[in-house]
Amino acid sequence: MTRNQVTQAVDRVTDSDWFERAARAGYVVTGLLHLLIAYIIAQLAFGDSGNADQSGALAVFAKEPGGRVALWIAVVAFVALALWRLAEAIVGGKANEQRSDDDGLSGWFDRGKALSLCVVYFAFAWSAATFALGSGKSSGRQNAGMSARLMEHTGGRVALVVVGLVIIAVGGYFVYKGVTRNFLDDLRTGGGKLVTTTGVIGYAAKGLVLAGAGILVIVAAVRSDPSKAAGVDAAVKTLAGLPAGQILLILAALGLAAYGIYCFVMARWSRM
Repeated sequence: MTRNQVTQAVDRVTDSDWFERAARAGYVVTGLLHLLIAYIIAQLAFGDSGNADQSGALAVFAKEPGGRVALWIAVVAFVALALWRLAEAIVGGKANEQRSDDDGLSGWFDRGKALSLCVVYFAFAWSAATFALGSGKSSGRQNAGMSARLMEHTGGRVALVVVGLVIIAVGGYFVYKGVTRNFLDDLRTGGGKLVTTTGVIGYAAKGLVLAGAGILVIVAAVRSDPSKAAGVDAAVKTLAGLPAGQILLILAALGLAAYGIYCFVMARWSRM
């Protein structure tokens, strides 16, 4: 099958209204998860316990009446959004918009970003499925366990440092996208004050949390302390030990809640 035939096949699939709606539902679920993570962080600020990451939010879903049904709906939504991102990676642009055949650096960057998001949403779907099946585990503990195994070898520690640098870069990109308001380019609407404010705060907060998680991965590799490489949960809980830790946790909760709200904006007005 030629490249043109593949592109035409992708165009036919993404012309489906139900496929687009299912993919947009992925943003809704992402928003709900971030609001739950923000709620858990707020609880941590006032002395409660919990896992301030995706697994903690999914666990909250699983415990509620009808929670497993909701989780299976989340799996479908995440898979749809992952497949939509895969379509964008194949065609090299927004699936439902007129595209220019850009094979330059910018075009390949867009393809790489879409493919990376495809992997992320498939990972979200897998996590949601494990909790729906009753076998979900703390992602922080899994990350720490994997890091401990990698630390048994020099090459593993180097790999962890590289992973940490990549996470920091991703976090930096989120902050950049927020403060420059580039996220507005992803919308079909110009955005109002509320949309812009939630986007700026949300992207910046998520970026800072990711960057903090990346820094801790590097610290874990250097100090041979796998507990530091527990992802977002470790980054958030590190804030609690800092001066004015409670205030920092509340700010982190508000920031991630803003990102969750912005995900709902994406569900409605995202360019697809």
